[in-house]
Amino acid sequence: MNNYVIKNGKIVNEGDIFVGDLLIQDGMIAKIANHIEVNEGTTVVDAAGNYVIPGMIDDQVHFREPGLTHKGDIGTESRAAIAGGITSFIEQPNTVPNAVTQEILEEKYQIASTKSFANYSFMMGGTNDNLKEVLKTNPCNVAGIKLFLGSSTGNMLVDNQEVLEKIFSSTSMLIAVHAEDEGTIRANLAKYKEEFGEDIPVKYHPIIRSEEACYISSSKAIELAKKTGARLHVFHVSTAKETELFRNDIPLKDKKITAEVCVHHLWFTDKDYDVKGNFIKWNPAVKTEEDKEGLWKALLDDRIDVIATDHAPHTLEEKSKAYASAPSGGPLVQHALVTLFEAHKQGRISIEKIVEKTAHNPAILFQVEKRGYIKEGYHADIAIVDVNADWEVSKENVLYKCGWSPLEGQRFTSKITHTFVNGYLVYNNGVIDEMHHGQRLLFER
Repeated sequence: MNNYVIKNGKIVNEGDIFVGDLLIQDGMIAKIANHIEVNEGTTVVDAAGNYVIPGMIDDQVHFREPGLTHKGDIGTESRAAIAGGITSFIEQPNTVPNAVTQEILEEKYQIASTKSFANYSFMMGGTNDNLKEVLKTNPCNVAGIKLFLGSSTGNMLVDNQEVLEKIFSSTSMLIAVHAEDEGTIRANLAKYKEEFGEDIPVKYHPIIRSEEACYISSSKAIELAKKTGARLHVFHVSTAKETELFRNDIPLKDKKITAEVCVHHLWFTDKDYDVKGNFIKWNPAVKTEEDKEGLWKALLDDRIDVIATDHAPHTLEEKSKAYASAPSGGPLVQHALVTLFEAHKQGRISIEKIVEKTAHNPAILFQVEKRGYIKEGYHADIAIVDVNADWEVSKENVLYKCGWSPLEGQRFTSKITHTFVNGYLVYNNGVIDEMHHGQRLLFER
């Protein structure tokens, strides 16, 4: 294994930024100091003027393998992730077949062991009838249990209250939920289909998948977690109203109920549907300017704990269909961190807070073993960011298998220049080293 010294970088860790050197040996961060001598056989990476940050741990992606690989696969999407400074990901169970048995779940890990360029974990999926399988899940090497409380791929809608309560009360593992009330959504959709047929204007998406649908479902999940003592994590909070459900008066490590926000809900609003159309059609929906501002406020005051992507690619052909037939989701892993650095330049968020919400907090929340920080003795999962780089997102430079980005035409003034995964320099100014693969994430539980 190559050893590296990253020289003169602005190292960001635990609320502090300092200029220094960082030694990587045998895949680990061996030393952090003001100055480190370079020995023979050690490669120097000059980071002068650039930020050296722990790689992002993206706690919610859909990499589409197995069964949906015409949209993306573990290889292509993890490749895009490392180009975006994401060094670890947690993938969701709504692939085909759904990861709702231990055998299917383990098959996904086997695929990743030969294809993933980033470190990986996969969530076990819960259904109305697989409680025995759910309870077999190993908390030391699986990130958590995922429940869809709104419609999803295959048989993954969990709408049986008795089953929900059994799952919540039977496991000590983290339960992550997609929280949208199915009855509310169906009623809203029927109303607009009656008026427009299949070709509903996409601007009605946040009205169909409404604030009410989100709040009803999130509040019920939180109420159930409080009743049973379950460890609950609410994915992709999209409304200002929901943020009132979460606390910021206790340390993250002591929280039993936590929340995530996604990059697209911090970047887009319902005003963007006129231009972007189905390309910003996500579930939950991108909503109002007031919701966006409320999400930023809750993120900064620590009611919302982590930032993720909910990366979910679909083909251009699929996204070009009429509203009712066009799938929800979009690709984001390559551009999440640079979007957040752009928000920093707009005065929205500090770089220290970006690192806290994308690396430190996911590591705390999921109890990830020795990742998410720039500390001696930790795995060398590191991204270097040049904050003086002007470039534009285009079809020519996106790495997603689907070949498009909802951010096409957006100019950014920051760029990921280097990404290290387990001490290997896997991304270097546009060049990807395809010889090295990520590792299975382990959890200190």
